[in-house]
Amino acid sequence: MEANQFAVYQLKNIPENRQIRFRSYSTLQEKGIQIQYKDYEQVYLARMQPEDGPGQIRRRFNKKLPRAFHGHSISVSDVLVLNKGGVVAAYYVEKEGFTAIAGFIRPGSSGAPVSFGTSGFHIEGKEGSWHAFDSIIVDGREFFLMEHEAYGKDTEWVVVDEAGRLAAEGVYHGFDQSVQQQIKDYLNPPKPAKEIVRHETTLPSGKASVPSGADAAEGGDREKPPLENWQKYMENGEYVRSVESGEEENHSLIDGNKNNGKKKHGRESVLKKLWQKQAEIAKRHGKPAQQMEMPEQMERRRK
Repeated sequence: MEANQFAVYQLKNIPENRQIRFRSYSTLQEKGIQIQYKDYEQVYLARMQPEDGPGQIRRRFNKKLPRAFHGHSISVSDVLVLNKGGVVAAYYVEKEGFTAIAGFIRPGSSGAPVSFGTSGFHIEGKEGSWHAFDSIIVDGREFFLMEHEAYGKDTEWVVVDEAGRLAAEGVYHGFDQSVQQQIKDYLNPPKPAKEIVRHETTLPSGKASVPSGADAAEGGDREKPPLENWQKYMENGEYVRSVESGEEENHSLIDGNKNNGKKKHGRESVLKKLWQKQAEIAKRHGKPAQQMEMPEQMERRRK
């Protein structure tokens, strides 16, 4: 059966079953007759509705049997098996209500240390001997409710798997929701948090670089050591940019040009420098400097 399905089982129509057909569960127990899967056959299997329980299914079938149903109307001695969310439970149909029965559906493991009815079993970490008096199937595996053979109901019950490993403890009300959750946690333990892997780069100087990401958060209060130009080159990808990032002064951002100070516009004329020098000499000797207009005009024509 898949999860969220239910099945209806009825006794096989054979002479051996005449003494148990339509008998109450308590009557069979008084006669020492066990309810066994081998005496039954499946007459119906279907998907469960969200609100389905044994009572809802019985009422729905009493109103109208599905076309695919291959037996008689649901009555005493039938067994309803519900697989709800991976938890399998079997219910013996009584005249009024149901009796939950253990061990009807079994995954089957002849070599398992624990089975329904096991007694004198010793559980690791627990004192004394225990016996299995109820079982449940969760996600295809069978678990057993164990009672202490000396103290009985005066002490807590525990739940073990087929191998006898402890799956739940502190049990006082059978396989209730809290116990089923313990079993599911046992089957699907939470994954441990991934260890933080520190990634460090060893520099040629022999020093390790500061880690990034989660590691940086761990040691984020440490001051980053100053980098040499070649180290900046390794970080920025361009030597010019690395030098500029450490020496730029004119706040013109990082543009790939080392441009501290004022930029020069063109090349200054050598002829202009010559006439400026001659003007300075004439001035020192008290001579007029009118002839300076000609070089300026010549310079403009040259341009």
